[in-house]
Amino acid sequence: MDDSRRDSSPKKLGAQHENLDHKVYRQIKSMILEQKLKPGTKIYQEKLAEDLGISRTPLVNALKRLEQERLITALPRRGFYVRSFSREEMIRIFELREVLEGLAARRACGVISDEQVQRLRSFFKGIKLTDHARSVDRYAEEDRRFHHFLIEVGGDELMSSILETYSIIASSYLGGFRGGLVRSPHETFPEHLAIIEAIAKRNPEEAERAARLHLSRSRERLMRQALEEDVRKSKGDKV
Repeated sequence: MDDSRRDSSPKKLGAQHENLDHKVYRQIKSMILEQKLKPGTKIYQEKLAEDLGISRTPLVNALKRLEQERLITALPRRGFYVRSFSREEMIRIFELREVLEGLAARRACGVISDEQVQRLRSFFKGIKLTDHARSVDRYAEEDRRFHHFLIEVGGDELMSSILETYSIIASSYLGGFRGGLVRSPHETFPEHLAIIEAIAKRNPEEAERAARLHLSRSRERLMRQALEEDVRKSKGDKV
C-alpha cells in the first residue's frame, strides 16, 4: 500500500466508527422503546454484539452514551442493565412533558405548513375506540406517532432529544399498563382532537392549553394511582 493511501485510511476509519457508534446507539435505544430490552434486565454484551453483527467497542460506546441519558445503569463488576423507573420519577417526567409539549404545540402553530396540517388531521382516522387488546395497541401506536409528529413540527433538536428520551422512559415504565397508556383511549381521543384542531387553526394559545391539559390529566391519574396504592399498602400493614 502506498503512503498516501495509508495516511488517509485512519480518518476514513474514524468516520466509519463514529457513524457505527451512532447507529448502534440508535438501535439499542429503539430496542428499549419497543420493549425488546425490558426494564431491569441485564444486557449481555457478547450476545447483543453478535446479534447486531458488531464488535464490543461500538456497543460499549453506545451503552455509555445511554447511561449518560439515564436509560441504562452500569453496576460495578456486574455490567449494564436497562434502567427501571419509579412512579415518582414518572410523575415528574409527565410534568416536564406537559411544559415542553405545550411549548411545542404553541410553536407548531407558527411554522406548520398546509401539507403538514393535512397530515396532522390524518392522525386517528379510522381508529376504533374499543376495549379489544388489538384496538388499544393500535391506538397506542397512533398516540406515539402523533406526539412524535408534534415534536417534529414544533420542537428543535434539543427539545426533540429530551422528549425522545422522556418518551422512551415513559414507554418502559408504562409497559405494564394496557397498551402502554395511562388512560383509556375513550378519555384521550377527544383531547387529541382538540390539540389537532387548535394547531390546524394556528391558534397558539389554545394549542398550548390543550396539549398541557392532555398531559396534566395523565399526570394526575398517575398521582391518584400512587395515592391509592399507598392507602392499600397502609391498610395491609395494619391488618
